[in-house]
Amino acid sequence: MPSPDPYPVMEIERSWTQEDEAMGTKSKFWFRPAETSPRWLFKYPQPGTGQHWAEKIAAEIAARLGIPHAIVELATFCGEHGSASKAFTYGRRSLIHGNEVLAATMPYDMQKHFGHSAHTLDHIFRAFDQVFTKPAGATIAKRHFVRYMVLDALIGNTDRHHENWGLLVKWTPNGLRGIVAPSFDHASSMGRELREEKRAQRLRDHTVGQYSENARGAVYWTDEGRYGPSPLDLVRTGSRNFPDLFHPPIARLAATEDSFTDPIRRVPTDWMSDTAKDFTAALLRYNASEILKCLN
Repeated sequence: MPSPDPYPVMEIERSWTQEDEAMGTKSKFWFRPAETSPRWLFKYPQPGTGQHWAEKIAAEIAARLGIPHAIVELATFCGEHGSASKAFTYGRRSLIHGNEVLAATMPYDMQKHFGHSAHTLDHIFRAFDQVFTKPAGATIAKRHFVRYMVLDALIGNTDRHHENWGLLVKWTPNGLRGIVAPSFDHASSMGRELREEKRAQRLRDHTVGQYSENARGAVYWTDEGRYGPSPLDLVRTGSRNFPDLFHPPIARLAATEDSFTDPIRRVPTDWMSDTAKDFTAALLRYNASEILKCLN
């Protein structure tokens, strides 16, 4: 089978940057290719990780699943590899993060980041019931959020904390109106933190599935839990309790699971090793097979 064309790489010019820290710190910065262009966010990966290719692959897979997502490109700045995400706010809509949504509807610690057991699927659903005044609006929001849970389970995204989802809102003559924001920030997925020898060992030992099952997610099932369940376990439990919400996106996965190889293979070889590609493909195969069992 011939190799697919590699992804193009966006080369960011210094004149595009909009923030001074772009020249000094290694984190992220906003840039705009032209005065009338949308803004983009460039992010450096943490040293020794594949956060940049994880972002790109996740966005491509989300597109295949029909899940609204931030547009991501591989990008370089001053010769350094990273990823660029296109701003998804538009018009008069602004982003309200999940911690703000939850704090507006229940006693909730907005500042706590790790191990936040109040960040449960039930509390998120209840928040939607309060924020969206019409039941149909709350149901649509829940469906969108569940699609992100299925995506997280597929790619092994463990970082869906309360600032990695939100609502796009705007004020209208009839009051506040909002929609669930596109899925964004998927850098903590697909074993992006593993060293090459660890990936190779798990492939040899056939323990890729074990790696996925041992993951700790950032969305909890119960607020009494010490750790969040793995993204896979969250979908397993969710599909049993809310089959009407979970089964449709899982069925969409069943129809598209054969198309996840190309998004991995298209990453240029000097950005992602063959071992990393093999591990990622094996991880997606395992996760997809486990998710699809929820339909039985």
